Amino acid sequence: MLINPNTSAATTAMMTAIARRTLGPALPVRGVTVARGPHMLTDPEALRAAAPEVLAAGLRATAEGDCAALLVAAFGDPGLAELRAATAGTGIPVVGLGEAALQSAAADGTPFGIATTTPLLGDAIHTRVTALGLADRYTGLRLTAGTPERLSADPELLLDRLERAVRACAERDGARAVVIGGGPLGEAAEELRARCAVRVVAPIPAACRAIARLLAG
Repeated sequence: MLINPNTSAATTAMMTAIARRTLGPALPVRGVTVARGPHMLTDPEALRAAAPEVLAAGLRATAEGDCAALLVAAFGDPGLAELRAATAGTGIPVVGLGEAALQSAAADGTPFGIATTTPLLGDAIHTRVTALGLADRYTGLRLTAGTPERLSADPELLLDRLERAVRACAERDGARAVVIGGGPLGEAAEELRARCAVRVVAPIPAACRAIARLLAG
């Protein structure tokens, strides 16, 4: 089950479609939108508000008995730790989109950067990188110009601004992999993988691959 921690059903549908393309028919994906909370997760308060809703959605899924794995589909991983603790012993893997993408980018000691649209989450992103033990490979954060709300309403502008941020990570900071920091940026991340010379880590496929490895193991 893919849990969207914001209340946008359209975002849930988009992320679920990407997850289904990544995993194929062998691992069916069901998307769920949290019942209440912020429409977009653009600041620390929104992440905190989303966490209990993610936990509630995950517990409902496990109680129904037909869930093999849970994916928290926001870059800030709200509620991930709580959901892992609550489902410990069930054998159900719980994967965070941000955690999986960062670990994928940093594999084999690769220097990596992050390109995203949410300046108010900059400190939280740095903290997350450090908590995962990846600070020695982290080349920094590059932000798009314009508010997240404006960019989300204009896909072409979003793609242009994100591409500029990705190129800055590579050309100015020395990153050899760049994570696109956001579940709602999933479609843009897919396009940027073909447009940029540097390796672009699309977070939803990275998280799906982590789930597939855990289930296979």
